[in-house]
Amino acid sequence: MGRASPGDNGTTGAKINMDNAMKNSYWLFGTHLSVLADQTAIGSRYDLVEGCFSPGRQTPLHCHTAYAEQLYVLDGEFTVWAGGRKAVLRPGDDLLISAGTAHAVAATGDGPGRALVVASPRGFARLIIEVGTPDEGGGVPPSAATDMDLLLRVSAELGDEILGPPGALPDEFAEPRGER
Repeated sequence: MGRASPGDNGTTGAKINMDNAMKNSYWLFGTHLSVLADQTAIGSRYDLVEGCFSPGRQTPLHCHTAYAEQLYVLDGEFTVWAGGRKAVLRPGDDLLISAGTAHAVAATGDGPGRALVVASPRGFARLIIEVGTPDEGGGVPPSAATDMDLLLRVSAELGDEILGPPGALPDEFAEPRGER
């Protein structure tokens, strides 16, 4: 029996799903995000997103007030700073980030990191679709920066709060600043 290539399990349906995933892929803060399920596929119960982070890439410090987020690591290593805890996650590890918890996520391994995110109830996919730059298939993030005014507007509509730029950590993990 031969090996199947990615996205092809011998049925037309599997190929269509891979094509749809490509059409639903975006770049946000240099991270490649594919919306695998949202309200158009499953109603308003949850969003399922695959995120691919290059080494060292970190989300802005943020908080989702209307939905919880569960992160499941597929490849690489991630560090999550959330709720006074710092967790290092590797393939097979997962972490639930409750609604209202300030957090940041970074790919901290030697290579890229890939993870699934389940957001429940839905909301995260809308942010990605409305603020992200559609993936044109080149595998390279766009040179233009994320539109921060649009990000802040859509985030506010969803009940999300952006608490700092990429690289910022919750106060309990920030490096103390020396006096000058």
